[in-house]
Amino acid sequence: MLPKKTATAVLAALMWGGLLSPPAQAAQNPYERGPAPTESSIEAPRGPFAIAQTTVSALSVTGFGGGTIYYPTSTAEGTFGAVAIAPGYTADQSSMSWYGPRLASQGFVVFTIDTLTRFDQPDSRGRQLEAALDYLTQRSSVRSRIDATRLGVMGHSMGGGGTLEASVSRPQLQAAIPLTPWNLDKTWSDVRVPTLIIGAQNDTVAPVASHSEPFYSTIPASSEKAYLELAGASHFAPNISNTTIAKYSISWLKRFIDNDTRYEQFLCPPPREREISEYRDTCPHA
Repeated sequence: MLPKKTATAVLAALMWGGLLSPPAQAAQNPYERGPAPTESSIEAPRGPFAIAQTTVSALSVTGFGGGTIYYPTSTAEGTFGAVAIAPGYTADQSSMSWYGPRLASQGFVVFTIDTLTRFDQPDSRGRQLEAALDYLTQRSSVRSRIDATRLGVMGHSMGGGGTLEASVSRPQLQAAIPLTPWNLDKTWSDVRVPTLIIGAQNDTVAPVASHSEPFYSTIPASSEKAYLELAGASHFAPNISNTTIAKYSISWLKRFIDNDTRYEQFLCPPPREREISEYRDTCPHA
């Protein structure tokens, strides 16, 4: 073993020579996971992490209906942020299953859940998302892989309405993504969680004029928020693998759950793509 002074001198020489990064630089963001992103990497069907999945029986949990956990197999880079995802009215987790491997392979633990009944309303779905996060971080077989301070929620339709409910109930969440959300409550001035609302231009179930747009506009301007409207899309667009939804969901989750400013480039300035009919945001900054 080298004497302390000698070891310090060697370390300093390596840093000066560019062979070793200074600790401050290496720890600039301890939550970054994976290589630097590119347009193609966030559009790809799979990210850089190998993943596995495990089924959670409804009989083994309380407060929600079980589900499927998708997670990176390696913990070489440390723990991961986690996201719970709820389906819409009358739907089950299979309608959201494509998000599991897509997001997990980018460096998240993802829990697609079933609800207690297919007819649960948004407030119930919000509580179930919270119960799923509690199970994930406290009792699940992958809890040691998760940083319980870095959590988010997503959901479709009434699950999207539930995402907003969970954001109000649990303001310590790091990110929320309501997908073509439906909720009778149109005012969300209590939301402080960074929220990306994804609406659909041709949605006749939760028309953007009476759902997504007022949801977005009533979230305070002081909160991080964005509204992305899918051009020509229907209410059920989030139920099918969609590159536009994936790339901006990944960017939002990375930016706010992982505090990874490398993904800010995809959110600000606002994207201009033919698949997007409208985009508004508060333009997050590092």
